Amino acid sequence: MASSCRNRLFSGLLFLCFGFLGFITSPAEAAIKKYQFDVQVKNVSRLCHAKPIVTINGRFPGPTIYVREGDRVLINVTNHAQYNMSIHWHGLKQYRNGWADGPAYVTQCPIQTGSSYTYDFNVTGQRGTLWWHAHILWLRATVYGAIVILPKQGTPFPFPRPYREAEIILGEWWNGNVEEFVNKANNLGLPPNSSDAHTINGKPGPLFPCSEKHTFAMEVEQGKTYLLRIINAALNDELFFGIAGHNLTVVEVDAVYTKPFTTEAILIAPGQTTNAFMDAPVAVDNKTATGIFQYRGIPNTVLPSLPQLPASNDTAFALSYNKKLKSLNTPNFPANVPLKVDRKLFYTIGFGKESCPTCLNGTRFVASLNNISFEMPQVGLLQAHYFNLKGVFKTDFPDRPQTPFNYTGAPLTASLGTSTGTRLSKIAFNSTVELVLQDTNLLTVESHPFHLHGYNFFVVGTGIGNFDPAKDPAKYNLVDPVERNTVGVPTGGWTAIRFRADNPGVWFMHCHLELHTGWGLKTAFVVEDGPGSDHSVLPPPKDLPPC
Repeated sequence: MASSCRNRLFSGLLFLCFGFLGFITSPAEAAIKKYQFDVQVKNVSRLCHAKPIVTINGRFPGPTIYVREGDRVLINVTNHAQYNMSIHWHGLKQYRNGWADGPAYVTQCPIQTGSSYTYDFNVTGQRGTLWWHAHILWLRATVYGAIVILPKQGTPFPFPRPYREAEIILGEWWNGNVEEFVNKANNLGLPPNSSDAHTINGKPGPLFPCSEKHTFAMEVEQGKTYLLRIINAALNDELFFGIAGHNLTVVEVDAVYTKPFTTEAILIAPGQTTNAFMDAPVAVDNKTATGIFQYRGIPNTVLPSLPQLPASNDTAFALSYNKKLKSLNTPNFPANVPLKVDRKLFYTIGFGKESCPTCLNGTRFVASLNNISFEMPQVGLLQAHYFNLKGVFKTDFPDRPQTPFNYTGAPLTASLGTSTGTRLSKIAFNSTVELVLQDTNLLTVESHPFHLHGYNFFVVGTGIGNFDPAKDPAKYNLVDPVERNTVGVPTGGWTAIRFRADNPGVWFMHCHLELHTGWGLKTAFVVEDGPGSDHSVLPPPKDLPPC
């Protein structure tokens, strides 16, 4: 299940080193938090190469957003780079306020070079670890950072207070210009170059040449407990994460508390976050990031060995790990799983090839849901919906594939006639939705982390092979399933999610492997307005970027 989109299995990263800060405090009352984000190009050295990269405020990774539940957040983004820019606040629900969600040409047109836009949103009913990243082209390779949401003042955590906490952001590094790699590959009809290294908080560690000074270190004290806020910001790799000689206790995923469980390693897909306790260290392939683990008062204590992470194709571990993820489901943090379903959707995930006379082999890859490869518009979909602009998109995305087949049988070498279009699915306000995502054998089977904007959902079931609508729903967990915003669809398997469509607007859903998204593995839901005065999309801000 832990695989790369590069047509090979990948065991992930991992170990790390961390920077950390003390537990954060803030005023008792909800506040307005203001941030200035300047999109800049800065020359950065990693491995044996220095190159200009797109950054926020000249930092890689970018600054952490610290807020408390109930705060209003104003983030002014000024674009000084040569690329158009948009930023997505990954996992924030943005109730009625898709204008602040960020995906380019979905909820906004991008911020042009030399222009500014202020993202204005409230943090309501959420606390924990989320993150932000560029949501245009492949710019999130270097434009990303953490979001830390503390509970309201006086609201206790459902776990002991840690001594300190650390943000651990897992990423990738290319020695060259990522956008040039992608453009060249697209022109040839081939996948772009894979990254040259993985990183922890922007640093690859001492296993790489010329990287001695690019190793992140963390000092810890014996007998102390640390909370690690772990984020997978990698573009194309699901990762395992472990610490040699230490277990991790998972207490939260995607800013939702979970029933605690202890594990030697965690599985984390691109877009996902995991909070885990470590009481007071790494697997290696040729790109593994490492770090130094220093105990205070004990000199020369570095990691004596690397952790024994699961094998890259250890499906049993992946399924077992995900099965342990369950909602806390207490009176203070209930799991409000929809028990009655108004709309059942079944989406198949597939790959194919289409004609490309200018490409190296005369073809290029496409990816699809229900055999439809999504075509991005040149006008923001939310604007088109709000202002009733005609001809931008259709709302005829099929609820299920038109041509059923043996989805996970012998690999098929041809597509089933993949079509391209900007086709969305219209969902009635406040209706309950069950969506089954089914991997298929079209060209190849792979795992896929799917992210739904504007919502959390409950992962009520998952399995290997073809989903059986007559038998599999009987095995659903409708009591305490994990709640999150990004879920992995296992290789050659299926995942079922449920959510209530109570957030009006246009909401993107896509594979969070950037390569697959670029090939068209994406769609969007149009959630209709409801009957009440507070059940409709808010008016757009005056500084919304034009197309």
